[in-house]
Amino acid sequence: MLESSPDNTEQLRSINKKIVADGEELPAVTLKDGSRVQTGTVATMLRNVALYNAGERGEVEEHLEVAVPTLIKVGLFELFSVDEWINGSNAGRSFVGQRAKEYLAKQS
Repeated sequence: MLESSPDNTEQLRSINKKIVADGEELPAVTLKDGSRVQTGTVATMLRNVALYNAGERGEVEEHLEVAVPTLIKVGLFELFSVDEWINGSNAGRSFVGQRAKEYLAKQS
């Protein structure tokens, strides 16, 4: 389930550990607006999109959903719009775009 704000640093820290070597930790950083985001979220999202495209669901979908608020916060959907994510031919990317669209609709 999507968090209501990007303040899900601890949850993302646990998810993002999948991309680093054992014993390594990715830091959370404070943005200029004072909000904190977990580093590694974009890299983990890319890995999870690949897993989604390979047919994995369940936990991979949950991890992608949890990442959406942070992906919005760091401006990923300003680089490529939500509709660009949804309308592409990449199923995992479409999944992320759809979840971002749903999240943004709830924030309006």
